[in-house]
Amino acid sequence: MLQVQFIRQNKELVLERLAVKHFKEPGIVDEVLALDDRRKKLTLEYDETQAKVNSASKEIGKLMASGDKAGAEARKQDVAAFKQALGPIDESLRETEKQLHDTLVKLPNLPGANVPAGKTPEDNVEVRSGGAKPTLAEGSVPHWDLAKKYDLIDFELGNKITGSGFPVYKNKGARLQRALISYFLDFNTANGYTEVLPPYMVNEASAYGTGQLPDKEGQMYFVTEDNFYLIPTAEVPVTNIYRDEILKESELPVRMTAYTPCFRREAGSYGKDVRGLNRLHQFEKVELVQLVQPEKSYAVLQEMVEHVEKLLISLNLPYRILNLCGGDMSFTSAQTYDFEVWSAAQEKWLEVSSVSNFESYQTNRMKIRYKDENGKNQLLHSLNGSSLALPRIVACLLENNQTPEGIILPEALRSYFGSDRIA
Repeated sequence: MLQVQFIRQNKELVLERLAVKHFKEPGIVDEVLALDDRRKKLTLEYDETQAKVNSASKEIGKLMASGDKAGAEARKQDVAAFKQALGPIDESLRETEKQLHDTLVKLPNLPGANVPAGKTPEDNVEVRSGGAKPTLAEGSVPHWDLAKKYDLIDFELGNKITGSGFPVYKNKGARLQRALISYFLDFNTANGYTEVLPPYMVNEASAYGTGQLPDKEGQMYFVTEDNFYLIPTAEVPVTNIYRDEILKESELPVRMTAYTPCFRREAGSYGKDVRGLNRLHQFEKVELVQLVQPEKSYAVLQEMVEHVEKLLISLNLPYRILNLCGGDMSFTSAQTYDFEVWSAAQEKWLEVSSVSNFESYQTNRMKIRYKDENGKNQLLHSLNGSSLALPRIVACLLENNQTPEGIILPEALRSYFGSDRIA
């Protein structure tokens, strides 16, 4: 969430950056400032009235000591009147603070200076690409047909057990999932990330902290009896590990990686590339999360992009990296790079990772701070990225590596999978 003081001091900049994100309700900025003005006025009124209570209370003691009982009784009545006046002021102040908070969370994060202008995915800017698109032999098929041919994934069985978007991985398909998860985690921990295994459900405070609430409430599965949300990504529980914490500079940067299943309702996405593994309600993903000093966050963003790029290179998958335009970014992100991998059988690019800098938008919600060299508490910056999401990686591995002799796996996976191919 944005900080009111920053909005007040940089109103024109805030409006300009919100326009880059194509935010449709810029009037909320004035609403925030008006509510903050009212909050300040009520705070001053409350403090002045409380000061009168304190001053009159002191006078009562002096009057009693001097024997002026009548004067003391009069001041007692004044104290009672001041205290009675405090109640409505305090109630108005609390209500105004709630309105200010509820209005402030309607504002998205501001896009960074390097975010390109644009409104749709077509306006995203390709940063670089790598790998060669494979030329498939005649008769090659998409991954859903390969999954059936080699008995790897049963989409119909998942539909029977739960519903569409919940596939059952079988035999070598299940082994491939396990191999990828282990490889991704080992790759990340070898590069300095600490592995954690968090809960798969979170409370409302955690979902609010990373910005899923109130923006993405309709996208999450909700356990009504316990008021828990199934996580849409490991980002949510992992970043919340440090909610309400003040870290020492010596503890920075915090670098974490986690495997979790992810659950997404994907409301409104029906009919959009839903065949096979392209869009699921439950899928596996390995995530990266970092907490760093503000002045280092954009250098760390590039470091994380290079990390994910090396992972894709090791899988021999053709990829491209996109700098997302303002209109295609998430509500909470300040800058995002998407990674897409070429699906040879479908002949299109599939997104497999997003790497984002949230600056202090999430940490302000979660009050994740550090004590700087001057002993002052400062908000940290949070970043995260997929490293990697499995479904479309699996789809491209199957499609791009199909041969008459089976599906040939990249060298990096063979020791994890226990073979060089699926046959």
